[in-house]
Amino acid sequence: MIMKKHTRTTTVPHRRRREQRTDYRARLKLLKSNKPRFVVRRGTNGIMCQIVEHQKSGDKTLVSIGPAQLTKAGYKGHRANSPAAYVTGFLCAAEVKKKKVTDVVLDIGLQSATKGSVLFAALKGAVDGGLAIPHGEQVLPSVDRVTGAHIAAFAKKLKDNEAAYKKQFGGYEKAGVKPEDLPEHVNTILKKHGKAKD
Repeated sequence: MIMKKHTRTTTVPHRRRREQRTDYRARLKLLKSNKPRFVVRRGTNGIMCQIVEHQKSGDKTLVSIGPAQLTKAGYKGHRANSPAAYVTGFLCAAEVKKKKVTDVVLDIGLQSATKGSVLFAALKGAVDGGLAIPHGEQVLPSVDRVTGAHIAAFAKKLKDNEAAYKKQFGGYEKAGVKPEDLPEHVNTILKKHGKAKD
């Protein structure tokens, strides 16, 4: 009797999945919503927010706001923290509303969905900017975090230690904003591009 050899087949994941850049199952769910995606990505230089629309020919980016646009808008704080992410999301919402887009879905890709993280600070900025995005309120950071009130409070405590203050916040002063004034600075950007945050 001749025994047949069983061959094991191996499915090789798509390149972008192997590179941990795309979760195809999650992407399919997002595409089935038939809504543009509010794409948030965290990089070494800051936060990138995009509104991406799926078309038969491929994805089309309607709006893209990153560190360069954040600086151009007048923001002078650190570009990778919660206030920066919040303002980036707010600016993205302000721009895409000009294209009559207000209803989108959140896409954070393969990044960790940590409660109160900069990714959700960007989401809060977009929601406060007028976009309708399904989400749970419990994941959003507090108002103090997105406006930088926690940074301002820490800066005031550190003020008496000049060396420690300069080491921690030297970049802020070089950029032209005192960390103690960060909440007011954030609010100024919001006023310029929409409405003030209460």
